[in-house]
This record gives sequence, structure tokens and C-alpha cells, in this order.
Amino acid sequence: GVPSSWGNAQGCGGIAFVVLLVCLQTCAGWWPLLVRKDIVKKRLKKFTGHQSDRRKTIRPSWRGPKGVDSRVRRKFKGQTLMPNIGYGSNKKTRHMLPNGVFKFIVNDVKDLELLMMHNRKYVAEIAHNESTRKRKEIV
Repeated sequence: GVPSSWGNAQGCGGIAFVVLLVCLQTCAGWWPLLVRKDIVKKRLKKFTGHQSDRRKTIRPSWRGPKGVDSRVRRKFKGQTLMPNIGYGSNKKTRHMLPNGVFKFIVNDVKDLELLMMHNRKYVAEIAHNESTRKRKEIV
């Protein structure tokens, strides 16, 4: 059955509403699967290079400003923001996919065996440089 603290759930057929707890119904009862933390991004926009929107020669990828008089480097109000450590993600949710799992790059069948015990936390992705023959073996 289900513990009475879980709310209005009767036996194995009932539905329990639990905050941040996903449950699996088995013959033996209810087992917690995964406690998932919400992914919080401190900034969604990319950091673009200073004046990359004005000049063709400046690519949009971020390069730190080096100029002595640079307004961006001196952090004047209203200027382009510079990336710094404060924009970092939570260590537990870093690299997490929106569905709550992490990617694991697979190069051969041996790597798949590693995932067998961790299939609720990691999902396999075949490496980009694998041949078609090797991909068929893995799948």
C-alpha cells in the first residue's frame, strides 16, 4: 500500500500527489524513482561580442574587451553585459536535459553496459564519429 502521509491514496490503484517525487507502481508497492530539481537558468540570452551587431568584421561570439578606455570592460551603465561566474548554473542541474536526464556519449556496446544500472538518470547518445556498422551494433 501507500503511506497515509501521502494523501488520499487507497491501495495500489489510488493516485498520490507528492511534491518532487515520482513514484513507480509495482506489485510490491510504491517506489520512488527520481527526485528531480527544476532547471533554473540565470540568463537565457547569449553573451555577444561588443559591437558585433554594428560591424561585419566582429563575430557574435564573445571575446573579452581589451581596450584601455572600453566602456564594456569598465562596466558602464547601459553597456553590453560581460559573462562572469555569477551566471553559472546549479551544479546538480548543469548539463541536464529538459526532461531531467543527462546525455552520455556511447562509442561502443561496452559503454551501453555502463548505462544499464543508471538508466533513470542518463540517456545514451551515439558519438557523432561512429560508422554506420558500429551504430547498428549499438542499436
